Amino acid sequence: MKKFAIEIKWGIIFSFAALLWMMFEKRMGWHDELIAKQPIYTNLFGLVAIAIFLFALYDKRKHFYGGRMSWSQGFVSGIVLTVVITLLTPLMQYITNAWITPHYFENVINYTVETGQMERAAAEEYFNLQSYILMSTFSALAMGIVTAAIVALILRKK
Repeated sequence: MKKFAIEIKWGIIFSFAALLWMMFEKRMGWHDELIAKQPIYTNLFGLVAIAIFLFALYDKRKHFYGGRMSWSQGFVSGIVLTVVITLLTPLMQYITNAWITPHYFENVINYTVETGQMERAAAEEYFNLQSYILMSTFSALAMGIVTAAIVALILRKK
């Protein structure tokens, strides 16, 4: 466990950053009156996610590997970080939808139906907590693996 303390720390930081981002989105109105903008602007969190991966792997390189880290060492660290984030994702989705933005699903369902993007039944099947937990968990895993590979490449140092 001590071997992966840095990844656990940064996984928790990532999760808090994601919750803060959701609060920001809610505050900006992207979960209610400006919901049409949410699918575009939510992708900006990707920059925050990449920055956190950079800081995490830099921390690992500096404090665990003594300033030198191969791509494979960085990639393994990034995978462990990804696993931590992935494990925390369902909890973060629950917190987001229970406390930060409890009317999001209702709002997005109404928006997609009103704009003719989906029928109500399809929208209700797609926009719900269970669906979002599954989507966000698999997304965290996939995006984390890709990000880990790229960041490990950037931060490798022999």
